[in-house]
Amino acid sequence: MFITTGSRGLYKAPLCKGLLLILNGLTVMLTLLPQYQDMFVYSLHAVTHQNQVWRLLCCRLICLDVKDSFCSSLLIYNFRIFERRFGTRKFASFLLATWFLSALADFLLAQAFQYLFEYEVEELPAGLLAPVFSLFVPFYQSVPRMPVTQVLGHIQITNKTLVYIVGLQLLTSSPFMWLLALSGLISGGLYHSNVLWLQKILFVPAWVSFVGKYTLEPLLSSSQPTDETPLGMGATLDIQRQQRMDLLDQQMLMAQYETRRNARHQPQAGLLQWTRLFPSLRHRGRNRPPVQPQPQAQTHQSTQPPLLENSPIAEEQVALLVEMGFSRIDALEALRASNNDINMATNFLLQH
Repeated sequence: MFITTGSRGLYKAPLCKGLLLILNGLTVMLTLLPQYQDMFVYSLHAVTHQNQVWRLLCCRLICLDVKDSFCSSLLIYNFRIFERRFGTRKFASFLLATWFLSALADFLLAQAFQYLFEYEVEELPAGLLAPVFSLFVPFYQSVPRMPVTQVLGHIQITNKTLVYIVGLQLLTSSPFMWLLALSGLISGGLYHSNVLWLQKILFVPAWVSFVGKYTLEPLLSSSQPTDETPLGMGATLDIQRQQRMDLLDQQMLMAQYETRRNARHQPQAGLLQWTRLFPSLRHRGRNRPPVQPQPQAQTHQSTQPPLLENSPIAEEQVALLVEMGFSRIDALEALRASNNDINMATNFLLQH
């Protein structure tokens, strides 16, 4: 929608689809039944002084403000790429961990604000807001930035600009929304960086994922789209625009790789080129240039193609890409070509 994630809707993103349907449905119900809204007010005073711990579960999931629900839904829809990239279980583990960490950070930040400015924060905006803000951490670090256009000749618009604008709109919707945003960014940074081995402590158990796979996923899964119309064959403007952005994204990834390789050393003869390696990930043996005959003295040396880097491929990175659904051969070639950069290899495999 906003970034180059492909025009596949909620395909392979059942958790995001469930969050959008259930949470927005509950928000609409509370809008129509205002007498029950008091039960979903995120009151820090009630949690700490009246021991209403149950409010943490209710108030940190459902939005009472329709505007907050709309903005957070747009962000969840755009962040669905992480569910496709990491898998539903790891994506759910990220949301679950940041939900717990941000709950603790909310109280710590509220106490710090009271200590510094002698003002007690009694209520915060309700909804799944802090975990949504935490997703900006992997969004900033792993999604490549691609220029799209310029405004007034100086202001550059990228494929990530509109997502940041929606986040800014959500940030300015309430007086203390900044506190939730800060707690979300802190919790997202801690979990994404695996500080204190949080990824091994806070995660969705395998049995929960197994139960959800056979009970909820069939209800929330989306069918594979069939819009594969090529350019110039009656494709809609949206598909054409998306294909152009995908092409620009691919060119940017190639440019990033060439820049990194040239910064280390000058190109050497015989090294595999980016543009010759990656097309073989899906169509091996097709459209390859004919191999030039080598002199007899060099036959033994050219039997094995040299690697881009002498460092071995980390088996855990290969296993991670295989777990995402890619084949082992594709994962090995992508990691070799990207110099063991898991983010760059994943981005290119997703685009192909």
